[in-house]
Amino acid sequence: MRAAGRGKVRSPSLERRSSGILLHLTSLPGPHGSGDLGPEAHRCIDFLAAAGQSWWQMLPVGPPGPLPSCSPYDSASAFAVSPWLVSLAALGRERLLDPRDLRPVPGFSSHRVNFRAVVRFREERLRRAFARFRARRGERGRDYRAFCDASADWLEDHALFAALRHESSGKPWTEHDAGLRERRPAALRAARERCADEVAFHRFVQHQLDRQWRSLREYARDRGIGLIGDLPIFIAHASADVWSHPDLFQLDRRGRSRRVSGYPGDPFNEYGQLWGHPQYDWPRHEETGFAWWARRFARMLELFDAVRIDHFLGFTRTWSVPAGAPDARSGRWLRSPGDKLLAAVERKLGRRPLIAEDLGLVTPADVRLREAHGLPSIRILQFGFDGEPGASVHLPHNYASRSVAYTGSHDNDTLVGWFRQLRPADRQRVETYLGECDGAPHLAAIRALMASPAAVVVFPMQDVLGLGHASRMNTPGTRLGNWRWRLGPGNLDAPARELRRLSQAFGRGGSR
Repeated sequence: MRAAGRGKVRSPSLERRSSGILLHLTSLPGPHGSGDLGPEAHRCIDFLAAAGQSWWQMLPVGPPGPLPSCSPYDSASAFAVSPWLVSLAALGRERLLDPRDLRPVPGFSSHRVNFRAVVRFREERLRRAFARFRARRGERGRDYRAFCDASADWLEDHALFAALRHESSGKPWTEHDAGLRERRPAALRAARERCADEVAFHRFVQHQLDRQWRSLREYARDRGIGLIGDLPIFIAHASADVWSHPDLFQLDRRGRSRRVSGYPGDPFNEYGQLWGHPQYDWPRHEETGFAWWARRFARMLELFDAVRIDHFLGFTRTWSVPAGAPDARSGRWLRSPGDKLLAAVERKLGRRPLIAEDLGLVTPADVRLREAHGLPSIRILQFGFDGEPGASVHLPHNYASRSVAYTGSHDNDTLVGWFRQLRPADRQRVETYLGECDGAPHLAAIRALMASPAAVVVFPMQDVLGLGHASRMNTPGTRLGNWRWRLGPGNLDAPARELRRLSQAFGRGGSR
């Protein structure tokens, strides 16, 4: 699919009426088991341009959590990009891989990601490409050295952490010997020498990701498409960040979490939610002027044109649970210095396009923090009909102009799946609001959001295509079967025409 003549292109803005899609990179089509930064990512941008859209929102792109779940919200780095997003096709074009390396293998599906097969296949190819890269003395290249120098503040710790995890077959860093666990200089020097080849491999992977990401972002900018990233507020304990900055987290002398993240019980779950991330040592962050946070936001804005802050409410308070507790009931609220944190980031970077994911029990303090820093709020159409107190703020006629509205998020069922499971009385209430759906509730929902006052509206690709429950991306509270949906190969011309027609009708006609 090719966009019509591009003409003059202007950068998208969260302040202007615009629209876009929510689609994770791993959900793209392609022959290698999951989506990546290759040709299908560029075709997705062509689709967005042809559809008159301005935004492509992704889920977090850091190295995902461990098998079998591979959750993008459980990353081993706040700065690195997932190795599994490297385009193998691009490595083939550079002759770092042979044509036979690019042939798909049994176990891949065009509709679901088999993470175990994907990780095995892609790691083997990345290591072959690295061997060929080294044989060409690629580490002496100016572009490679410039990337390593510019990224050294996070790259060296990430590469060594990944190398040590490989050496120990995934053993937690808290179980390493005391020298490595406590990052004693002599132990770190010895590890870098011992694992030099593995460290170099991880530098190579991040360099390839940097080159491919820059290419994709330039392609998007030329077509007036902005990329929206997702910044989870918490970081996994099994991460380079916690290992390399233990003073910024509530850890004991052996590096184990003293208190962890979660959410208190409610009428739906009396035990609450136990997420398990280490809690921040906020006084220490303040002492550093929130330097780690400023670097984290800067890194996200190297990759994306706008950033969604996941669990923004955590910038006012987090539910802190003693480590080892069986559930979240024994937790207590811990105040977060969100205003100081965001002010420090603004002093360093200026005001940048950020989105506050403020879903949940919103307090006046949350509203004050969001408004003080000029961040748009998030609205979810499905929540407008759930009967909860305050649900009406999620109905399109109530949206503020400074908001980003969705038919659903990655945590919701698809719009069609949600609509089909409604009780008859609730379905009738939805149709009274949206109009007769005529078997296509997703189109009625998209139209309602397009017509709303919200400056930005975003639709999961599953809703653009009218897919049912089987295409749901994530079911909160479950560990298996999530994050696997893929956009099957097919023609996107029809949805592109419909999106363009609606976005033009309601003043959201793209950035040209």
